[in-house]
Amino acid sequence: MKVILLQDVKGKGKKGQMLEVSDGYARNYMLPRKIAVEATADAVNTMRMNDKAAAEKAAKERAEAVEISKKLREMTLVVMAKGGGAGRLFGSVTNQEIADALKAQSGIGLDKRKIVIADPIKSVGTYTVQCKLGYEITAPLTVKIQEN
Repeated sequence: MKVILLQDVKGKGKKGQMLEVSDGYARNYMLPRKIAVEATADAVNTMRMNDKAAAEKAAKERAEAVEISKKLREMTLVVMAKGGGAGRLFGSVTNQEIADALKAQSGIGLDKRKIVIADPIKSVGTYTVQCKLGYEITAPLTVKIQEN
């Protein structure tokens, strides 16, 4: 019997995959537990439409990530931090502070976990941080730290 999986099944396949299983396994285990549905023409059509919609969504998100990447490469972000004089800061500048400044200055909402700081920023100056935008797209962001 051909079935379409509604969730990942260890040893069988991934969600949305169509596969051939024995009639008893499908009738007695998969269908009652709502792990799979029978692969009727209607269900196969729905599966293909869902796959197409997911591919379009992924392409759109990738295009948005490329656009944000272009913007981040060109911009210099200014972050104000509390300093103790002589170019030193109290504490360090965190990726959360960079994300907040990015949202305030350019309107780009980026999660703090997507901003990668190589070394802690503890003094005034210009630094480059990496922003992971998904779909294996990363963009360098120039951050200028100024003292309050």
